[in-house]
Amino acid sequence: MPFSQPDRIIFMATSNPIKPPSGPPVPSAPAQTPERGGDVVLERVPQKVKPPQMHQVVMLNDDFTPMEFVVVVIQEFFSKDREAATQIMLKIHLDGKGVCGVYSRDVAATKVDQVMDAARQAGHPLQCVSEPAE
Repeated sequence: MPFSQPDRIIFMATSNPIKPPSGPPVPSAPAQTPERGGDVVLERVPQKVKPPQMHQVVMLNDDFTPMEFVVVVIQEFFSKDREAATQIMLKIHLDGKGVCGVYSRDVAATKVDQVMDAARQAGHPLQCVSEPAE
């Protein structure tokens, strides 16, 4: 009679499995520095963050833009009252340029664009620039 195989084979463990070795043991002590022979200590050094550089919006004088238009632009875009806007306009007229405000770089660039757009729409050659503040 030929050897017959059972329909199912059941394996049973006779002992607990053994873990294979995982290599050299990992040191649990802190790393040693060969120069000093002591523990390595890392110190947190606080970073000193500078505030962003400010930029001043400077309006330039020309012989064609009406003084009243300059006053209105200063009032509208730089939130100055009538008297302060008039003083800035006179400084622009007498000195050739005048500071309208000091802002962060992006805000100053936006103010320059607003002034230039308003002047262009009104047909005036008014010039306005942004430069780093001292």
